[in-house]
Amino acid sequence: MPKRTAASSDPPSKRRRSSRQAAVPRTDSKEDGTPGSDSVPAVNPEAPRHEGEWYWLMKAEPEPRMEKGVDVSFSIDCLRAKKEPEPWDGIRAYAARNNLRQMNVHDKSFFYHSNCKEPAIVGTMEIVKEYSPDKTALDPDAPYHDPASTRDKQRWSVVHVEFRRKFAVPISLRELRQMGKAGGALEGMQMLRQSRLSVSRVSSAEWEALCRLADEKAAEAGLEHED
Repeated sequence: MPKRTAASSDPPSKRRRSSRQAAVPRTDSKEDGTPGSDSVPAVNPEAPRHEGEWYWLMKAEPEPRMEKGVDVSFSIDCLRAKKEPEPWDGIRAYAARNNLRQMNVHDKSFFYHSNCKEPAIVGTMEIVKEYSPDKTALDPDAPYHDPASTRDKQRWSVVHVEFRRKFAVPISLRELRQMGKAGGALEGMQMLRQSRLSVSRVSSAEWEALCRLADEKAAEAGLEHED
């Protein structure tokens, strides 16, 4: 996905995939030459197990930005248009990667538009496949190729996600910061404390507070979320 933002220490949170990535051979290629996800199992036995759903926030850049001749932008509308699970590739920071590896199937994540005019939480998605190797790290033509990664030593991971909801009205970064003040519902939110982290944990209480706010904003605007 990158999925890293220009202001972030790791590659965009999520990038639009290019047919040039087909340089990394896969047996489950799609018709357009990009890797498919059919051969990736939903459950990785090496992923830590946790009780119930955990919640996350994952950043992507919605506005065009070129890396090695590839537009790395990826918006919630891009995700919504996908017909199969989307790999959240391009993560190149260990803290964000480690969070990916903690995810279980059915965990939920906020989709956050970053490095844009109006950064905001714009909707939600679901983890449908646990972590597997990020093949884009091996592709010399990929925007976030990692020369230190090899087939025997694959340092980076992806999870696969699916669209679940686009909020009728986004929750802006300004609102998040306001709620993150002392005594606020988001006082301890990892995303606010580690702003450069492109994949972060969200507590159950934080998730509920933000979903409730999204519902309130939609009602005030007389709009409905898009599922």
